[in-house]
Amino acid sequence: MGASTVEFSRQAANVFFHVLTRCNLRCRHCYINPEQHGRKRLPIERIERWLEVLADRSPGANLVLLGGEPTLHPDLPRAVRHARSLGFASITIDTNGYLFHDILEKVTPAEVDVFSFSLDGATAETNDRIRGAGSYEACLTGARQAQAAGFHTSMIFTVSRANLKELDAMGALLEELGVERFFIQVLGLRGRAAWTGCEPDAEEVVRVSPAEWREQVPAAAEAIARRGIRVIYPKVYLLSGEKFECAGLVADNYFVFPNGRVYRCPLCEDYPVHSLMFKEDRLVEAPRLNENDFFRLTIAEGCVLNKLIQPDNVSYTPTGLPEYKIACCLLKEEILPL
Repeated sequence: MGASTVEFSRQAANVFFHVLTRCNLRCRHCYINPEQHGRKRLPIERIERWLEVLADRSPGANLVLLGGEPTLHPDLPRAVRHARSLGFASITIDTNGYLFHDILEKVTPAEVDVFSFSLDGATAETNDRIRGAGSYEACLTGARQAQAAGFHTSMIFTVSRANLKELDAMGALLEELGVERFFIQVLGLRGRAAWTGCEPDAEEVVRVSPAEWREQVPAAAEAIARRGIRVIYPKVYLLSGEKFECAGLVADNYFVFPNGRVYRCPLCEDYPVHSLMFKEDRLVEAPRLNENDFFRLTIAEGCVLNKLIQPDNVSYTPTGLPEYKIACCLLKEEILPL
């Protein structure tokens, strides 16, 4: 058993649609930035019109509905049904597990392909320190309820120094819950995680080092996959001789926010460099310069946006060469269960 890189493809478009930015939790590593993403809840009529535009632009795309906490939107079931009528290949709802507005009673497994739950610790002590008191039990309860209602479920775990020690222990919990897919995420320095370094207990959101990631994450992922769970995690670091590819050039991804901004690269989301925007419910190109202008640049460090936005994320040899290349943040490794 071993990981294989998931190749980029223009034939597999993905739409990550934030229907609101409000959330009932205050996770320490949340990437949502209301100043850049907007504070309003999108009205359902606008959600429907934007879904129509996106479905026309990329027929058969995979749709992920997010927030904030998307189940706080009272019209989420209507958005799901409209998306299904437009022919999206799959529909996923990312949730913290609180499942507001009785969402499980208002959609069916024929309408929602997956409920994906966010959990950042194998124990309540670790998870709740990062995500908020009571969030561990709420997430587990929500996952069990979704399973009982016949929905497929996945779990998302964002690795940091605060929870790396519990990644191995997630396998048994996932198996007990009956979760089919496990997504391991790298801590992105966006939103709250970009500025909590000035807080007294900032170690909660500190990234693991390159050595810690390489030594522990792939091995933990393989052990979890042996339990019959499909595991997906970011490539992060390219091996010697591996070619850097930017998803902005060779894939078809859209990150949509309530204020109308549409990014192609999630690293850019703290900045007004979005390449597309909704204007009068039409998807148009944003003024230059924007992220598209950076996608084509080639540097020894790999991802130019990583170098611009997270300049301390690469270390160098005494001769001034980068010790490793940073992969595109959307490049994934996958381990299929036995």
